[in-house]
Amino acid sequence: MRPEILFPLFTPVTSLKGVGPRVAPLLERVAGPLVRDVLWLQPHSLIRRTPATLSAAVDGEIMTFEVQIEDVQISRVAARPTRIRVYDGTGFLTLVFFGAYGGQLEQRHPVNARRIVSGRVEFSQYGLQMVHPDYMVAPDKAAEIPHIEPVYPATEGLPPRRVRGFVQEAQARAPDLPEWQDPAWLAREKFPTWREAIVRLHEPQGEADLSPLAVHRRRLAYDELLAHQLAMAQRKAARRREPAARIPAGDLGNRIRADLPFVFTGAQDRALAEIRSDLAAGERMSRLVQGDVGSGKTVVAMCAMADVAEAGGQSALMAPTEILARQHYETISGPLEAHGIGVVLLTGRDKGAARAEKLQPLATGAARVAVGTHALFQNDVVFQRLQMVVVDEQHRFGVAERQRLQAKGEAVHLIAMSATPIPRTLELTLYGDLDVSRIEEKPPGRTPVATRAAPMNRLEEVIGRLKDAARTGAQAFWICPLVSESELSDLAAAEMRALALRKVIGAGVGLVHGKMAAAEKDAVMADFADGKLSVLVATTVVEVGVNVPNATIMVIEQAERFGLAQLHQLRGRVGRGVRESACVLLYDPPLSETAQQRLDILRRTDDGFLIAERDLELRGGGDALGLRQSGLPDYVFVDAFAHRDLIAVAGDDARLMVGRDPDLTSERGQALRVLQELFDWKAGLALRDAG
Repeated sequence: MRPEILFPLFTPVTSLKGVGPRVAPLLERVAGPLVRDVLWLQPHSLIRRTPATLSAAVDGEIMTFEVQIEDVQISRVAARPTRIRVYDGTGFLTLVFFGAYGGQLEQRHPVNARRIVSGRVEFSQYGLQMVHPDYMVAPDKAAEIPHIEPVYPATEGLPPRRVRGFVQEAQARAPDLPEWQDPAWLAREKFPTWREAIVRLHEPQGEADLSPLAVHRRRLAYDELLAHQLAMAQRKAARRREPAARIPAGDLGNRIRADLPFVFTGAQDRALAEIRSDLAAGERMSRLVQGDVGSGKTVVAMCAMADVAEAGGQSALMAPTEILARQHYETISGPLEAHGIGVVLLTGRDKGAARAEKLQPLATGAARVAVGTHALFQNDVVFQRLQMVVVDEQHRFGVAERQRLQAKGEAVHLIAMSATPIPRTLELTLYGDLDVSRIEEKPPGRTPVATRAAPMNRLEEVIGRLKDAARTGAQAFWICPLVSESELSDLAAAEMRALALRKVIGAGVGLVHGKMAAAEKDAVMADFADGKLSVLVATTVVEVGVNVPNATIMVIEQAERFGLAQLHQLRGRVGRGVRESACVLLYDPPLSETAQQRLDILRRTDDGFLIAERDLELRGGGDALGLRQSGLPDYVFVDAFAHRDLIAVAGDDARLMVGRDPDLTSERGQALRVLQELFDWKAGLALRDAG
């Protein structure tokens, strides 16, 4: 039940004065459907309206003048403007108004009246002019013109000044809320109260107040982080209170591991030990295993599956695409089946009798492990005793999809796997309700990928070398850039590149793009994996998740358009076999300083976690690592880079609070409930559920 104190903020925007049926959809597009959303709109710039004389007018500047009206030239035709000539003793200015309402203007602003006008000045062939002044008021109403005016986001039909008016009304409705922040922290940071922070947000005194580092903005960012971290800490605590099967570390898992043709790295050892500790604890496990492509996450999960199987339970590994599911099946089925653990592969391709034949051993328990795609959580899939779920690239699945699979057992343990390295500073924002294991070491024997940058004018040379390499049996990926906001334009560019490469290299050039059906895309990727294609051209909308050890060349066209972490992910698709591999970063000169740094870092290191940290630094407060697509919360006030120091503090504060006052019944606990309702971050809110 939402606290009554928040009711004024959770009314529709139509309750604001002047927001009728025409304006409401426009304001919702800019802000959102609630008064709270309008209150949270942040100004992106300022207009300073400093009084001046006309002799000091500057072309293109927004300026304010006190003038006297000399002449009004009324237009009776909408196509011709009404012109009002004014002067101030130092010069003349023409005020220009389009629209057939000249008579009203003359009535409101008669000849000889004194007025204060403010707006953008421009020099024209007719002299100094101001088209549609922002303000035109009598001197006794000069206070209506702000000296510093915040500028808000706008949309067609709803200019920034009207948006500002709605924000001011929303601000007037903002109540004084109980203080939910820790008193010592509040004093240390010199934070204002919540309402004072809101007022300062909308009444900035200078450019410094627009910075995410301004104290009032840090206060609002911390509030938002605290609400989110509190919800995740509550979820984590609730899960830990949920009893689950105790699964001991078994001898079978150790025997399977001993049979592998390689030795675990120290990081793999640690990850497996952490998983086994969770499984044996009698509480429901929710652990993220994070590591670069090829760092050995899947075999760690396989050993845990063996423990579950030995204890009489079943595991399911779900991957986002059929080709990835097949890769996982090929990785784990041999070692597991060699020790008597049945493994079933289930994808959307399985129909009728063949599907029924695969479902039967899962229902009876004859098969202890299922590997598959979305097909795993369909209603007809029944497990005898599902005890653990492994989700690969978990951000590619919706919350409801993950929960449907876990619901096929009781108190099912969860391992989430991700190959997207996340900076430690951002880890809590994504995975605050999960325990995290990092596999930071590369398996021995992996050859570093030689990374080189070359300007686009060397394109023909690169294609020539690619042709020579293809003749020797080598395979290559060719990634086309994001050329515009239109997927069709990207597709056209990729099709042109594939056509150009076919003319030189021959028919062995395949193309995958986002407009293809999943089955068609998988078929092309499978042909590439089977060596039937020499070159695979792909658009950026396709995640090339196919494991092709024979692929030794990665060409990324216009690499300066990509984020650092994305370039690293793409590069990780080669260098997976024993042959030396190369990554060629083609760029359009001249490079910006940031693009230059990005390509230099990639040439110097292949440490995904280090690259993720540097990417965050280079992108600053932008869409860090492209994480909007990877599950980064859709924060209002939080800037992932500028506020990174607040994330860990909010996480500690939230965990401490849940430990001391799990039901939030204390005075501060009740205030924190208001905070959670204000931001809609609540532990049980499934749509914003992280795990």
